[in-house]
Amino acid sequence: MTGTPRTPPRFVPTLTTVLEPAPQEAAAEAPTASVAAQAAVTEPSQAVALSPEAKLSEAEAFRLEEQLLHRVLQRVDLSLEERVSDAVSAAVQQHLDTMIPGLRREIEAVLRALVSEALARELSDNPGSTPAFGRETLG
Repeated sequence: MTGTPRTPPRFVPTLTTVLEPAPQEAAAEAPTASVAAQAAVTEPSQAVALSPEAKLSEAEAFRLEEQLLHRVLQRVDLSLEERVSDAVSAAVQQHLDTMIPGLRREIEAVLRALVSEALARELSDNPGSTPAFGRETLG
């Protein structure tokens, strides 16, 4: 294989910032101070990954979880409404396409019954008359 670097596709996440680890002695002396400072960061570009040894208080862990949840929901919310709308629209159209032949048959049956009833009433109200389409006209 050649040594030429390949460019990954657009959708593949890539590392854009290199983070320097904190010196071990400084991290060992004040782990709660660095954790509190990291937890207080709200700017995503300034966020630093926590070391595995770092212990978070319950409040700090809750706040970090809430911040992460908020950021994820912001990203999801951008396309969620559009995708849900498309999915519902497709489902409604599919059901409508399935229902149309049955609805047409039902409407036709109802209309036939209504026309038959109306014609029967008309003929019963005027017993001596015959429909014009059955007799020759004197034209």
